[in-house]
Amino acid sequence: MIYETARDWLDARHKRVLLFGMSGLGKTHVSTMLRAGGGWYHYSVDYRIGTRYMGEHIVDNVKRQAMQVPFLRELLMTDSIYIGSNIGFHNLSPLSTYLGKPGDPARGGLPFADYMIRQEQHRQAEIAALLDTAHFIDRAREIYDYAHFVCDSGGSICEVVDPHDPADPVLTALADTVLLVWIEGTEAHTEELVRRFDAAPKPMYYQPEFLNAAWAEYRSGTGGPEAEVDPDAFVRWTYARALAHRQPRYRAMAETWGVTVSAEDVACVRTPDDFDSLIAAALRK
Repeated sequence: MIYETARDWLDARHKRVLLFGMSGLGKTHVSTMLRAGGGWYHYSVDYRIGTRYMGEHIVDNVKRQAMQVPFLRELLMTDSIYIGSNIGFHNLSPLSTYLGKPGDPARGGLPFADYMIRQEQHRQAEIAALLDTAHFIDRAREIYDYAHFVCDSGGSICEVVDPHDPADPVLTALADTVLLVWIEGTEAHTEELVRRFDAAPKPMYYQPEFLNAAWAEYRSGTGGPEAEVDPDAFVRWTYARALAHRQPRYRAMAETWGVTVSAEDVACVRTPDDFDSLIAAALRK
């Protein structure tokens, strides 16, 4: 780790961290607070994915839909209108909408083969965005003169690395440049995340081996053909399983490559000084 002790962290002129864990436990909240507090550059991996690496896929998908409307088709064919994605740190809907859900097209579903193509596009984009971290650390300091750097990673980071491989290229590159910090939730947090997801199921990225097994098990249980699968029902069924699948992977990342903080403690962080104290306490452990 680039900071071996709490004193190393507290004395560092340039603090650099990567926050990881389940979506909804405070990664973006803390990153936004640090940016607003001054001195911290906020690098959002999901935003980088949705702009640099999947932006063209997202916009092309919207254009395909627009081309089915005669009025919009004519305007597009004559370059009379511009279609773009308004993705932001707090609005990742364009990215999740593009990823989609498999199942019945009448209910917004995609053929499973097309869905898996988009999943692979996301996997490659997420790896590339994570490997861009060092570039943005240099950019933040050289161009904008930020002293500190926080990388706000996506919940699926554990799906695109092998936390048990001491030579994993992505984790090795990250550990050379940032302190990896796992925000660990409790069973109560997991239950709340599942409740929120049930209320508003959203597309997300899954490891292909996990996803193929989940798809086969779900279809075996329902007995219906692919085109009749309810997309929302499938992703709801999959979500809790995905959280259970990710938990040991997050833990292995923290044990080998970083430190752990609790979601309860993160919820109490109000200032950059609070954050410094939280990380120092984690390093003392």
